[in-house]
Amino acid sequence: MLKVGREIQKDMAEILRSKGMAVFGGAMVTVSEVRVSPDLSIAKTYVSIFPSAKAPEVMKILEENVKVYRGELGQKVGKQLRIVPEIVFYLDTTLDYAEHIDQLLKM
Repeated sequence: MLKVGREIQKDMAEILRSKGMAVFGGAMVTVSEVRVSPDLSIAKTYVSIFPSAKAPEVMKILEENVKVYRGELGQKVGKQLRIVPEIVFYLDTTLDYAEHIDQLLKM
């Protein structure tokens, strides 16, 4: 599962990078982690968005185009996987949390 997750993470990052920042309203989107279910049917994809103020807008774009991204992922991993997993996007807020802790420590 970990190996499949890393492969999907790499391929999803490449797919999102190829779309460019213009698609996401000038925001930079990175895939920070992918967790795959034991039966390989669902891939929980955690994305980090910079600047974080554009996160709701970018998450909406990602959710609206999830079928397109799954199709492109299928073209990349279709030879390795029998079933292309359903993609579910989640916002990764660890960078915001780390920045918040850093600001608290500076006070």
